[in-house]
Amino acid sequence: MKQYVALVDVYSSGNFLPQYFRDAGFSLIHVQSTPELMPSMLGPNLSEFELNLAFNDNAEEIVRRLREFNVVAVIAGQEPGVPFADYLSEQLQLSTSNGSAGSRARRDKFEMIKKVAAAGLLTARQIKSSDPAELLAWVEAGQVFPCVIKPLSSASTDGVSICHNVEDVKRACEEVVSNLDIFGLANTEILCQSYLKGPEYIVDTVSRDGQTYVCGIWRYVKREISGGKNIYDRDVLIAPDSAEANVLVDYIVQVLKALGINNGPAHSEVILTEAGPALVEVGARLNGNMEPKFHDISLGGNQAQLTYLAYCDSEAFKANYAGKRYHKLKEACVINTDTTLQGEVTGFNEAAIQLIEGLPSVHKLSVKYKAGKLMKRTVDLLSSPLRVFLVSESQRDIDQDYEQIRQYKDNVYVIR
Repeated sequence: MKQYVALVDVYSSGNFLPQYFRDAGFSLIHVQSTPELMPSMLGPNLSEFELNLAFNDNAEEIVRRLREFNVVAVIAGQEPGVPFADYLSEQLQLSTSNGSAGSRARRDKFEMIKKVAAAGLLTARQIKSSDPAELLAWVEAGQVFPCVIKPLSSASTDGVSICHNVEDVKRACEEVVSNLDIFGLANTEILCQSYLKGPEYIVDTVSRDGQTYVCGIWRYVKREISGGKNIYDRDVLIAPDSAEANVLVDYIVQVLKALGINNGPAHSEVILTEAGPALVEVGARLNGNMEPKFHDISLGGNQAQLTYLAYCDSEAFKANYAGKRYHKLKEACVINTDTTLQGEVTGFNEAAIQLIEGLPSVHKLSVKYKAGKLMKRTVDLLSSPLRVFLVSESQRDIDQDYEQIRQYKDNVYVIR
């Protein structure tokens, strides 16, 4: 009997999921958690799916339609789809459902940190409110400077500001409430957290029945610029058996358990403070920087392929991956460049592109702005103009190429 996998909100790196299920003989259904596709991210290639079902206050109808097919898994392709994937998989009584009872804490960052803290794990102090004055009073009463202001349920550092004084808090709160998040949703409340001091790491995982494989651990290098924006510079792969990796993995396994992420991928961000690891946030989805071939070369596998395996070949996943960690096969780094350029993109400098692509350690260059788009000064991950994947036997080669990329990056676009 034909088997189907339903993918909910296939945006961004979620687009890497379909090929692994299709190659294994599964048919695909796409589900939108919104009436229209979200324009802020790369959307799904609907030609890869037999059917597209769009939510329009008709959850029960979508469940009924899915029951017409032999659906063996429902998986979130990007963060907005997490609650709906939880609901649909639960309604279909699939053993791989994480259940809807914990969905809110898997999307709402306040509820997420609250739940992790309740499990006895180290977290930031926090408060949420729709009233900036209430947040400011909390910060001043507790002398919580610096602090971090952010939306409750966005991503890619959208609307995140580090605040060092009262005026910073006022400005950051106004920025959050006056803008939609990257998924096009209104920010009706603001999250304020104590600042966590220490190096920040990505921990990517895939789980089946609470048994977890660690796909990769990367150390963030960020730079704080004016306006309290802590922008991405690069992600550096660390050794899976390093002292910090051991501490991070022990912590994240407990975080996933606390949040009920027993099945599927997770992309966690953690700061290693003097008191120990403390969660920034978890997305129950693929890493947005996930690039299958790049990860295969540097890690010996990739999160999208492992997600397929966890859902559709659990015996192989548990036998070969559960409870284990990636292998660091090469030195690797992902660069997200910044820019102060602003204006309309009218074209591209092919010579600059070829110079970057020709560097010894460059695996892939992604030019993120298209002709006709307005480029703005980099303030978050979405406004980074270039993403560059580097891999080499030598960290020295990567460091040298990083400096060259910094030199060439502003020559890639022709701006008017």
